[in-house]
Amino acid sequence: MQSETKTAFAHLPQVTEPRNPGMALDLDWVMRAQANTSAIERRAASLPGRRSVKKDYQAAWLLKAITCIDLTTLAGDDTVGRVARLCAKARHPVRADILDHLGVSGITTGAVCVYHDMIAPAVSALDGSGVPVAAVSTGFPAGLSPFNLRVAEICESVTAGAHEIDIVISRRHVLTGNWQALYDEVSTFRQACGDAHMKTILATGELGSLRNVARASLICMMAGADFIKTSTGKENINATLPVSLVMIRAIRDYHERTGYRVGYKPAGGISKAKDALTYLALIKEELGDRWLQPDLFRFGASSLLGDIERQLEHHVTGAYSASYRHAMG
Repeated sequence: MQSETKTAFAHLPQVTEPRNPGMALDLDWVMRAQANTSAIERRAASLPGRRSVKKDYQAAWLLKAITCIDLTTLAGDDTVGRVARLCAKARHPVRADILDHLGVSGITTGAVCVYHDMIAPAVSALDGSGVPVAAVSTGFPAGLSPFNLRVAEICESVTAGAHEIDIVISRRHVLTGNWQALYDEVSTFRQACGDAHMKTILATGELGSLRNVARASLICMMAGADFIKTSTGKENINATLPVSLVMIRAIRDYHERTGYRVGYKPAGGISKAKDALTYLALIKEELGDRWLQPDLFRFGASSLLGDIERQLEHHVTGAYSASYRHAMG
């Protein structure tokens, strides 16, 4: 817990929380997990209208959201230069004049998320910032490469300097109800991650039902996931409020049963500041203030930061600026 690497990266959950060690597979608990879809959808639909913050309170919540962003680039045309610019934005996510007016300094994003080949440039660009590098792995986004290669990919990314690994599960295990296979797969990935903490992507848009989402969430936490994450961002349906409600209630149940806190990461399709506020309100209501920290909550996003910065400038100046004034790099 006191190693140099872990101390240097304050966003990592194992710095401030006992790391989730996992537990033996409890299929009785898993099979009891159900999901009342209509009730879940009603609860999720009520949230944006009931929870609204304005003025200084809104600015404070938006600054909080920035610290919870995994600033991401996962494009086929990524270059070293693009990653370096993204890392510069992660280190200084809001223009200095806006922060000065708000009386805030020193905020960064939660992490920078890249493909394996871009780990080394990202580590170099973030040196000394305290911002960890996350790498997508295990045959992202489909997770269908040979199993030994997926495990080896994790090891290579950790060796290259990634402090967080975003793995993808085999959706077929969920769709066929092969819970033992899913547990074994995620457990093996967790072992390969070593000291790097593991964010487990469920690809919820491809799991068929909210009940499957609930059960897969429990399995992944039992197998030692540090975070559970909605999506790769490449599915037709990515993060939604109903899916989020199911996953964070599974997190709450797991914490009540084991005493270990597991993080949550919605990813894909979250691009507006108002959406970020809704997700933060949901986390506060369902899990409490402790989860409103970057060691336990992240947004997987690429364009969200730009809209948040525009909203903060509007708060300061009273006028909206063009989006090109808040480029990612």
